[in-house]
Amino acid sequence: MSAPSIRSATIRDATHLAALVDIAGEGFASYFWGQMAGPGQSPFEIGRMRARRDEGSFTWRNAVIAEADGDVAGALVGYRIADSTDPADIAEAPAIVRPMVELEAEAPGHWYVNVLAVFPEYRGKGIGGALLARADDIGRAVAPAGMAIIVASENEGAVRLYERCGYREVARRPIVGFPGYLREGDWVLLTRPHS
Repeated sequence: MSAPSIRSATIRDATHLAALVDIAGEGFASYFWGQMAGPGQSPFEIGRMRARRDEGSFTWRNAVIAEADGDVAGALVGYRIADSTDPADIAEAPAIVRPMVELEAEAPGHWYVNVLAVFPEYRGKGIGGALLARADDIGRAVAPAGMAIIVASENEGAVRLYERCGYREVARRPIVGFPGYLREGDWVLLTRPHS
């Protein structure tokens, strides 16, 4: 495999983005999108439609794609967290996402790595690290407060990766489970100042 190439996403990447977001969330996105689906719509269709939007946090405009040997291998989705959060926004968030909204509010002005995912066949080849490096480049340019990421406490491999990259735990909230989700424990907010 050649070295991965990293590029800005386009609207044509929506299908891959929806798949990678669902992989990163271990089915969380499918469940959430399923709650939004109307009659005859699949959760994946909702995810793809959301990825095709021009605005919002999950949009192709906030995504970066990693390619390996001409194929989409992974993606990064991120954005700058607002400098302040309206408490009403937290209170109105659906129960399963409210802990993450609360944690984001604890990292005002940080660049938030919302999704970092690599398709299984491309893991262990440095693609996640390349995407995280791109996140750092973006964050330095638009979010002087530093970097932030939220990860499940049981995802020990991811926690170790981010800690090796200088991220440290700031806060945690209990995971609100949903049917089919196997993780327990907490969502953990990790932050890192720019180096």
